[in-house]
Amino acid sequence: MLQALSIHDFAIIDRLELDLGPGLTVITGETGAGKSMLVDALSLVLGDRARADVIRSGSPKAQVEALFRLKGSPAVRARLVDAGLDAGEELVVRRVVARSGRHRVYINGALATVNTLAHVTAGLVDISGQHQHYSLMRAESHLELLDRIAGLQTLRESVEVAHREVAALDARVADLRRRQRDRAEREDFLRFQLQELHDARLDDPEEEERLLTEARRLRNAEKLRAAAVGAEAALYSDRGAAAERVSQAIRHAETLVRLDEAAGGVLDELHSALAIVEDAARTLDAYARDLDAEPSRLDELEGRLALFARLRRKYGATLGEVIERMEAFEAELAEVEGVDGALDSLGVARRAAGVKLKAAAETLSAARRAGGDELAEAVCAELGDLGMEGARMVVDRRPLTGGIEVDGRFYGPRGAERVEFLLSANPGEPPQALGRIASGGELSRIMLAVKRVIAERDPVATYIFDEVDSGVGGPTAEAIGRKLRSVGARRQALCVTHLPQIAAMGQHHLHVTKEVVDDRTRSVVDVLDADGRVEELARMLGGATITETTRANARELLRLAAESD
Repeated sequence: MLQALSIHDFAIIDRLELDLGPGLTVITGETGAGKSMLVDALSLVLGDRARADVIRSGSPKAQVEALFRLKGSPAVRARLVDAGLDAGEELVVRRVVARSGRHRVYINGALATVNTLAHVTAGLVDISGQHQHYSLMRAESHLELLDRIAGLQTLRESVEVAHREVAALDARVADLRRRQRDRAEREDFLRFQLQELHDARLDDPEEEERLLTEARRLRNAEKLRAAAVGAEAALYSDRGAAAERVSQAIRHAETLVRLDEAAGGVLDELHSALAIVEDAARTLDAYARDLDAEPSRLDELEGRLALFARLRRKYGATLGEVIERMEAFEAELAEVEGVDGALDSLGVARRAAGVKLKAAAETLSAARRAGGDELAEAVCAELGDLGMEGARMVVDRRPLTGGIEVDGRFYGPRGAERVEFLLSANPGEPPQALGRIASGGELSRIMLAVKRVIAERDPVATYIFDEVDSGVGGPTAEAIGRKLRSVGARRQALCVTHLPQIAAMGQHHLHVTKEVVDDRTRSVVDVLDADGRVEELARMLGGATITETTRANARELLRLAAESD
């Protein structure tokens, strides 16, 4: 529910703060006072395109902020979570339109995009007006509206899932058939590539790194040998080497121990040191001799590393990627070789998935048929109350002419048919597309009739009707007012109107006027009390001259409205 609306420097509104409640709120005022600007401002926080011409003259920016209560709107809260935004009991949207073009969107205090805003607020508010209700003239919107009214979302999802499964199988079949056509050429290519890779005996992604280390050692063999020989000589071979000096130290320590057994620990340490020195010397000697053991080894390493470099240029940045590419070639070759069997298996799976899609779509079609008949009957009854007694609405269902084919019939992700609402405005005339025969006033009444029918189960919390009373008056206006009040009993509803019969039906009444302050025109919105409502309705009934008679008529309208509950 829309709880509060704040508007700054929007068109001729300089500053406006509105608190809104449940039920039907009517908005009245002279033509041009700015009534529909409230709707335009609200449309902005619902994701409509921002235009610099909405900024009040002389101001650098316009700002609209709305507070929504999200009780009963779990889908909106789920979308907030998906968008990474705070998802509590309230939603605060702020839209800033700057003359510089640096427009901004804030959702619960976080900067967001217009697309995110439109996605998050979808389903919060439904606006019908002299422009918005033309969605009824777009046949592509009728299927969505029927499914929404009939509560067919679960069946729709079943069809969408089944359709995706068949579409995926069809794509797989098409790919395999293409491969089947190109099989001989592709097999030759894969076998050639794999022959080269298999000949390279690739089984260890770390082999290249190990060979690089070994080759680096062999390229520096002379330096390494000289260092190893020198170290060995210093430890053992040379006169006065470390081993000889440690042996001398041992002999002295043995004398020491004979005289003082407490020095035995030193002797043990010297024996350990001698063993370490001798082991190190033997290791160095073996290392130096090993460098001479395979003089051709470096050539072998260089050749294999060159092979790796060539394969990496063709198949991957690292040896590991080359091996992965080889394994992918092997898998693809096996697949190409088995394409006939795979097509047979996919054919079986596709037939089963097609049966599933057909069954789901037929169930959905039957539900749409029943829901469409029920909707048409209910809307016709409502239209009769709205001055269109002879009108007949028909929900026309026609099979799709393209899409996924199953048993000679086409299916799309939304089912097997397209839907269009047709209207016969007068008895004896064939039903036709709404856009061909319905006037603006008739479209407004049709939309009101539809919303009156769906109000009990529609997830939308707030309905806004912008001058849906166009072209009507008298008893029809009173009927429209009663319908609006009925909608307001189930949903929050706001209605911009010029008719006193409709204005009297509101539980709350906003009055919009224009005034000039310091040579600037501005729009002012007042919340009318009981006396104020009488005066406003009297003005709407009698024009500029308000008499006691028009006031009495206004009071009578309010009394009749209260009794209609």
